[in-house]
Amino acid sequence: MAREVPVPKNRASRLLKVGRLLGEVAVQVISDGASALAAGKLPKKNDLLLTPANAMRLADRLSEMRGAAMKVGQLLSMETGDYLPPVLTEILATLRENARPMPQEQVVQVLQGAWGKRWQDDFKQFSFTHLAAASIGQVHEATTKDGRHLAIKVQYPGIQKSIDSDIDNVAALFNIFRLIPKDYDITTMLSEAKQQLRQEADYCAEADCIAEYRRCIGDDDAFELPAVDRSRTTCDVLTMSFVTGAPIEALVNVPSEVRNRVATRLLSLVMREVFEWGLVQTDAQFGNYRYQEEHDRIGLLDFGATRHYSNDMVDAFRRLMKAATKNDTSAIESTAVEMGYLRKDESITYRRGLCEMIIAVAEPVRYQGKFDFATSDLSRRVMELAISLRLNQRYMHLPPTDILFLHRKIAGTYLLCARLRAQVNVNHLVAPYIQ
Repeated sequence: MAREVPVPKNRASRLLKVGRLLGEVAVQVISDGASALAAGKLPKKNDLLLTPANAMRLADRLSEMRGAAMKVGQLLSMETGDYLPPVLTEILATLRENARPMPQEQVVQVLQGAWGKRWQDDFKQFSFTHLAAASIGQVHEATTKDGRHLAIKVQYPGIQKSIDSDIDNVAALFNIFRLIPKDYDITTMLSEAKQQLRQEADYCAEADCIAEYRRCIGDDDAFELPAVDRSRTTCDVLTMSFVTGAPIEALVNVPSEVRNRVATRLLSLVMREVFEWGLVQTDAQFGNYRYQEEHDRIGLLDFGATRHYSNDMVDAFRRLMKAATKNDTSAIESTAVEMGYLRKDESITYRRGLCEMIIAVAEPVRYQGKFDFATSDLSRRVMELAISLRLNQRYMHLPPTDILFLHRKIAGTYLLCARLRAQVNVNHLVAPYIQ
């Protein structure tokens, strides 16, 4: 279990973490440079800055700070991972699932602020051992005196007030380390990240998203959502019914018909989210799903990153997917410009490369019959196409943040299908939406 580390609660203490990192890196650079010179080598500046040890230091400090500092590291590793140095991408990827938990005294402090000093009087049992720890908060299990089994998400103190300064500080760190290519503009992404993080840090807003999602999914008994306990929910404490079940990746060893059925349901759910509801839970990491064998049901967790999509955006995505299934590069280009993937003055080489990548992503949709995610090398090919775009172009820009989050949902679901070694007739699932 990860070592408990107090969350720095104010701007000064959080900035001190950044300063400590820079000091550690400076000492290491001097030491490594001296060693290289003593060995008769003339090291490059970037080679001294971005050593595996320094990349690990960066990830460790972000994990200790949690909040926006950790979250922007996650976003950069997921959305620009193909354009960052490999050593950093690999280490930042650990931030997607692992955060340092806060100690019990800080948990108590947050709960007393939300529920008062005698909050424990309402509980038969409250486990201070966290079930999960992420960038914004950590989850605890509890049982009330009247027998309700609850999952309680407790936000790290000071997170909401630190969002803007954290993101600005991390952006400065990435500039100091020269981790972002010179012509690669992440300004818009950082601005959108601030807005997204403000939403994720508002647990009342997440409670509303759960309620809206529940209305959309209706009485579909293939899924279970948590029910929010509004009487115990505040902006920094989210109290919900406990959703039981085994980790979804534990299904890797069950019979193929079960794996295929679960994967089909999850991909079908993505289609409904996008094309029917315009409401997408955009974080498809494996930890957000549980499988309940006794009910053959999937538990859905964590709605902090739920996003709304306009009818215009959904319609454009529909047309893009339809064009990709037909290899219609002209329609892909025009729709890509409309959605923000391309600028009107983009080079022909760049246009062709992007079209090729979009066509590759739509491969499971074009395939007639059950697409075998286990044997496909689709992820590798898409990554190689993305790297090729970066290497052969003067610059590459990110599409709008809404699209990036949709990428994350689709890519995460694809990866889950691959982990489950599933075979799914994706064409059959998508066809009704792109006719």
